[in-house]
Parts: sequence; structure tokens; C-alpha cells
Amino acid sequence: MAVRQSRARSGRRRPAHAAAAVAAAVFLAAVPGVAAGEPPAPGPSAEPSTEPSPGPSAKPSPGPSAKPGAESAPAFGAYLDYGPRGVARMAALSHWLGGAELRVGHTYLPGDRWSNIEGAPGFLDVWADWRTRKADRMLVLNVPMMERNEEHVDDDEVRELLRQGAAGRFDHHFRALAERLVALKVPDTVLVLGWEMNGTTYTHRCGPDPEAWKTYWNRIVTTMRAVPGQKFRFDFAPSRGRDAVPWTRCYPGDATVDIIGMDSYDQPRGMTFDEQVKEPYGLQAHVDFAKAHGKPVSYPEWGLFRNGDNAAYMRGMLAWMDEHKPVYNTVTDYCPHGVWQCDDNPRSTAVYRSVLFGRTDEPEPTVPKPEEPGTPTAPPLPPVPSTAPEPPADCSPLELGDWVEYWLGGKLCMRLDWYSRNE
Repeated sequence: MAVRQSRARSGRRRPAHAAAAVAAAVFLAAVPGVAAGEPPAPGPSAEPSTEPSPGPSAKPSPGPSAKPGAESAPAFGAYLDYGPRGVARMAALSHWLGGAELRVGHTYLPGDRWSNIEGAPGFLDVWADWRTRKADRMLVLNVPMMERNEEHVDDDEVRELLRQGAAGRFDHHFRALAERLVALKVPDTVLVLGWEMNGTTYTHRCGPDPEAWKTYWNRIVTTMRAVPGQKFRFDFAPSRGRDAVPWTRCYPGDATVDIIGMDSYDQPRGMTFDEQVKEPYGLQAHVDFAKAHGKPVSYPEWGLFRNGDNAAYMRGMLAWMDEHKPVYNTVTDYCPHGVWQCDDNPRSTAVYRSVLFGRTDEPEPTVPKPEEPGTPTAPPLPPVPSTAPEPPADCSPLELGDWVEYWLGGKLCMRLDWYSRNE
């Protein structure tokens, strides 16, 4: 397959120089609860409505509390913004999905300078706070391997930087990041390190020197795992397909990879979802590779792209993830990729909402089956009391014969206390 054009997804990862100063104000300003409209909940129809979907501020009417099979649903979330707005919007997206549980929060460290890659104070705090409020939540953090990560550094310089990284020049930056995450009490963060390394977009790309790239990855993981208290999981996540270099050439080895992810957008133009599954280095190759290496899969980035409002892709991708049970998935939710924050994709939005509406990790309540109808059993009858008179307790019956007793109407008895002076 031909090398694809790099994806210019503006708006996803902006530098966060002033993140600490604006975090509190932005968080409060973005809290949901001021929506005006109220769209109907998805119906049982298999085909979604073709009417334009309401925007992110709309509220759904009450819907079902859980969908069939919800107990086995993979953890999911969405990339909604890199900063505090992303945290605040999760509650609104959950409401729009009928209370569906968004267990995954996903953000990116700005790759403009090393001080931001280390996790600048104030940037990660709001994400850590969200993560620690519930034990089953998951924080996914994309970590650049180089500064100037989106500045189109040429291959020769990338090659030299990779070799410097492999020699340990940048270890201290990643040690600082690990210490920062542990101090924020999110030591189990999933780190998507050097994502889409098989492409041409990022300074941390693998193509100019795959061997140096793999050595550098291993140094970063070893450095971060050496920090006391860490429980990180490292996610190796290429883009789907061959791209600039086969992603298998960049795989650094099972010892330093915990999850094998894939960023899978609806591209290139004209490619069906089935072709995305079957293409070289595509979705099927991804799950096969992960199975061969004994690793779970993930989908850190996915969404619409080159083929517009493609409901067939949306249906196919959601079904694929339900089948293959990734550790997590997070749709990239802004135009042109998204569904909730993008009005350009109403048909795909309807599919996404109908599939995930009301989905939680709670098992459906079990309703006891009614007993089979049968012949009712009559309750036992109490014994019929005797109508014969009982002799007093202090009286001894006299045997006078049946004929005499018949005419007397019963037995006669003699009192045993006849001799008492008190009688």
C-alpha cells in the first residue's frame, strides 16, 4: 500500500504554557448543566436516524439503564480536549449517552519542549484528580519521545536525536515525568509512548533509524519503571496500515510493551471498513500480532476522517471493538473525526449514540424465572375433634354395660375425692 499523507489533526494537542493559571477557571466554566435542548433517546431501530444530531450541549431524555451485553463492554472514553475542558466535558458526554460510564480519560503531553514532556506543574493535576475519584477509572496519557515533536524535523536530525536518546541523553526527562505521576497518585497511568511512530508526522518517528528507536523506547521504559511506586503500563500504538514504514519493524520487544494499540481512522479515501480489517498491517494483523505476543490490544485514537460521515465505518469499528475486547478505546471527538462535538457527521453520530447509549460495566439484574404451573396441592386438613364427652380428670368411670350406658346417655363415674371433708 502506498505511503499515506500525514494527518493534520489541528486542535488536538496545543502547548499548555498557561495550563496551571487557567485550570480552575476553565474547569468551572466548562462544567455541564446549562443545556437547552433535549433530543429523544435512541430507539430500538437498527438503522439510525438521518436527521442531524444535536450538538454537545444537548441533553437526552431518560432512556434504558443498560444495553444487552453491557456487562462485557470494553472500557471506553473520548479525547475531548487536552486540558481541564476535557475533564469537564466527560460528564456532559456521559449524560448525552444516557448515563453511559466513561471510565477512560485521555490526554496528551504537549511535545513542544522538554519541560512540558516532564509534566509541567498544573497541567496533569486535574486529570489526576478525576482518575483518583473512582477506583475503576483509567488515565491514558500520550507521551512524546522528543521535544519539537510536531515541527517537521528532517530525517537526518531525527536520526541523530534517536541515537542520542538511545545513548541515554534524555533519560532524566522521563524520570521526572514518572516521579510527577507517582506524586500525583496516578502511578497506574497507561502511557502511549511515541504513538504513530510508523508515520512521518512526529519527531519521535521510527523510520529514520528503527534500531535506535527501539533502543530508545527500551531506555525510557526502563528509566520510568525504576521510579519507586510506579505501576505504569506502556502502550505501543502505531497507526493502522503500512504508513511510512511497517510498524512491526519498530516493535521494541515484549519485555517493555504491556499493550499493543493502534490508531485507526477512516482513511484513505475510498477504503471500506472490511478493507481496513484485511489490509497489510491492518486491524486483523494488529490483533493477530498482539495474540502472538501475548498482549492485549487498545485503540487510543479512532474516528472518521477521509470518507466523511461514514455510518458503515462507525458501525464496523464499534462492532470490532466489542468483539476483540480492547483494554480501552477513546474516539477522537472533534471535527472531522468526532461525533459529539462535531455537527458534520450526523449519521455516524446517531450510530455511535445508539450503540453506546446507557452502556455501563454493571451487570444486568437477574430476574427470577416464574415457576412452571402445576396441580396445586391442598393444605392438610386439621383432625376432627371428638364429640364424646370427656370424663373429668378427678372422676373414675364405672363399667355398667352398653345397654345401661345407652339409656343413661354415657358412662357414670365416681369422684375420687368423695371422702374429702371440704366437699
